[in-house]
Order: sequence, then C-alpha cells, then structure tokens
Amino acid sequence: MIVLGVDPGLRISGYAVIKEKQQQLLVLDAGALRVDADLPMAERLLQIHHDIDALLAEHEIDIMAVEKLYAHYKHPRTAILMGHARGIFLLAAAAHKIPVDEYSATRIKKSLTGSGRAGKEQMQRSVALQLDLPQPPSPPDVADALAVAMCCINEHNRQEVTL
Repeated sequence: MIVLGVDPGLRISGYAVIKEKQQQLLVLDAGALRVDADLPMAERLLQIHHDIDALLAEHEIDIMAVEKLYAHYKHPRTAILMGHARGIFLLAAAAHKIPVDEYSATRIKKSLTGSGRAGKEQMQRSVALQLDLPQPPSPPDVADALAVAMCCINEHNRQEVTL
C-alpha cells in the first residue's frame, strides 16, 4: 500500500509518500508545496491544485490521508481558510479516483506516540525515530504529513488484524 499523507496549508503544504514493505515503512517522497502568500486566494488555490495534481500523477497512490479539520472557537477564520486548501487536496484525490482517509489530530498522535496529547516536538521526534531519520523533517509541515501517512498505515494494519 502506498499512502500520501498531506498537511494542507495556504502557504505551505506538507506531503509524504510512504510505502509499507515487509512491515517496514519506506519514504518514497516527502517535501513541502509552497505558494506565494501575496497571490490572490483564487490563484493560490489554483497553484495548490496544480502542485498536488502533479504529485498524484507522479506516484501510484493507493490512498490519501489527511487530518480532520478542527475549528477552535477562538479562531474560526483559521479553520475556514484551512478548509479552502484542504478542499483542493480532497478534490484532486477524487479526480484521480484515490480514496481518502481522515484522522483526528488526537488519533494521529496516539497512533505514533501512544498519547493523544503529544506535543509537536514529541511528534517530530517520534516520526524521525520510527522512520530511522537522522533528524526530524523540516519544515514541521513535512513531519505532520509523514505522521498522517504513518497513522493511516497503522490503522489499516490494525483493521486487518481484527478481521
């Protein structure tokens, strides 16, 4: 199974393509899609779509994994803006007929660290340790995308065991 994990953003979107082979996780590709923050919103969304579409065309993705959208009552505008970018990723997946799995932030954290309340640094260290990386991925958006993809693989493996 090849999973594309994404951490959608309007300026930086992290992505990670991971394959599980013989119970080992292999990072096939990871990085950040960057968009000029000075562009009008419509052009930013178009650039995100172009970039993710090219990424999906480059890799044979079996499933896309994204974090569920969370809206903090103090910052609803942030959730609305992030929803724009997230929608572009979901649209691209649908256009390529790629199923999408969504996970809450606490589920992702628990899957990787055993605690749904793990901090950002703990998550980054956990990602680096489990993937045998010399240091946590940078920018943090890439670590987040890796974590989402790893959670997806963990969840699918757990489901196979219970079946």
